[in-house]
Amino acid sequence: MKIDFISDIACPWCAVGLNSLEQALASLPADMPVELHFQPFELNPAMAAGGEDSSEHLMAKYGMSAEQLEQNRQGLRARGEEVGFHFGAMKHIWNTFAAHRLLYWAGLQSAEAQRKLKHGLLTAYHGEGSNPGDAAVLLALAEAAGLERAAALGVINSERYADEVRAAEQYWQQAGIRSVPSMVINDRHLITGGQPPDVFERALREIAAGTVG
Repeated sequence: MKIDFISDIACPWCAVGLNSLEQALASLPADMPVELHFQPFELNPAMAAGGEDSSEHLMAKYGMSAEQLEQNRQGLRARGEEVGFHFGAMKHIWNTFAAHRLLYWAGLQSAEAQRKLKHGLLTAYHGEGSNPGDAAVLLALAEAAGLERAAALGVINSERYADEVRAAEQYWQQAGIRSVPSMVINDRHLITGGQPPDVFERALREIAAGTVG
């Protein structure tokens, strides 16, 4: 089973969705192999390198009051804890394009390295408030994911894979992806949102059994 996990590092529900999906995958039979690929999507492609205050940005973008935003964040933190993801203060929103370039390269090295880097980026961004465009942050996360330091640094300090990332983003947008997280199964079936593990598990079992049209 092939799963394309389309997401942005800046998307908090993508952190919830990934942990939830992986819990579901752990419940599938061992004879149901899964290939998990991470695909790029930018919620704020025009975001300046320095980013913005997250509260100001979200209230302006979605027309929320400070009280509504805090209620949403409380619900998000609760859902995160349910699947083992801890959200920090979430004070700033950052540009994520450099991180997507690094993730693309990591996927060329191995699926496991890409998965570890994705988790590291989500934790750094949403748990620690780190800037995923900062070269030092990216290098530390690449090394923690088992990627070779010099090669990672070469990607970070260049514009390498920028065209490939933009092409991938365009591909998924043209395929109809408008929100994240979105999971495309076997190039055919779409599951969206940070669903609970049992919802993911049931859907994946039905797809594997051929009971979904």
